[in-house]
Amino acid sequence: MLRGFIICPDAELAAALEQALAETRMVSTSRASYYPDAPDLARVLRQQEPQVVFLSLESLEEGQRMIRTIEERVPGVPIVGVGLSRDPDVLLAIMRAGVREYLSPPFELKTIREALMRVSGLIERTFPSGTEKVYAFLPSKPGVGASTVALHTCLAVSRLPETSVLLADFDLANGMIGFMLRLNTQYSVVDAVEHAHEMDENLWTRLVVPVGSLEVLTAGRLNPGHRIDPAYLQPLMGFARRSHDVVAVDLSGMMERFSIELMSETSRVFLVCTPEIPSLHLASQKLRYLNSLELGGRVEVVMNRAEKNQVLSDAEMERLLGAPVRWTIPNDYTRVHRAMMAGQMVETGSKLGKAFEEIARSLTEETPTVERKKPRFLEFFSVSSESHSPARQ
Repeated sequence: MLRGFIICPDAELAAALEQALAETRMVSTSRASYYPDAPDLARVLRQQEPQVVFLSLESLEEGQRMIRTIEERVPGVPIVGVGLSRDPDVLLAIMRAGVREYLSPPFELKTIREALMRVSGLIERTFPSGTEKVYAFLPSKPGVGASTVALHTCLAVSRLPETSVLLADFDLANGMIGFMLRLNTQYSVVDAVEHAHEMDENLWTRLVVPVGSLEVLTAGRLNPGHRIDPAYLQPLMGFARRSHDVVAVDLSGMMERFSIELMSETSRVFLVCTPEIPSLHLASQKLRYLNSLELGGRVEVVMNRAEKNQVLSDAEMERLLGAPVRWTIPNDYTRVHRAMMAGQMVETGSKLGKAFEEIARSLTEETPTVERKKPRFLEFFSVSSESHSPARQ
């Protein structure tokens, strides 16, 4: 739960805001019923240590003075403007002053929750914490075995001493992780996303399924039409990074907006393909698209089901891909089938098992901090009202 501080001389407006924030169960608040002078505000900020400030902007001049003092004392803390005005000139001045969100009555629960989700994401990006070892497994096309690679790599990582691993299956149309491990759970990654704003250790243990040192969030029942709001991913991923040494996400390859958001949070993206021309073609298309989003630098190509006497040479495949192949995994259908039927990892002493362990070792090596893609300024700014509610992403 976030710590919030309200600065609002208007008692009626402040009371309505406090009630609406309490209903979200996402933020606890204290309040100043006046505009403090600089020394008084500095003292209050030291005492309260707010993670977000809700500032009444009915007096634009006083509000701008408050904003300057807040930024001097607690640089980077998100400021949410509150007021009755919808004047475009006023809103522009607020935006230029550094306000990320603006709320006006009537305070609708859904709209305020979405604003707080964006604020939580901003806090996580500004004050990151937890592991930077976050990885995505992305298939070039359905059926190339990306989920198999993700699962066995994560199982291999979890076998390392004192290494906690999370594998989250975000393939809502064809999620296979739960099936491959023979897991029976009523909860899924969708439940985790929808309850990200109230996540704590007790709730987390109900949502995940432990498999040794590996924790799994399954995709749940078939739900291809479900859309995940990217704003909800930041608090979920923040909790996951704080709770695990390694975090991995298995993606559908459909390049949904939430998948792009997840990949922007990763250190590496493993683009999994097979030696067939259609798979190589689609892998090259995805790589070009990720390059256009400035994510291409973290992509590593994984060639799955490689054969000794395959039709295309390594050089021909890399030419079709437009990128080098970083990892090669041998084709061993029998072992994969046997492991799937047993709900366990392939034999570690086999060539296939050693290939997964090689990737796993690379995941636990020291990884440089990747500068996460910074959202555009306007992505943080929205107006809350019946006619000005932010569009769902």
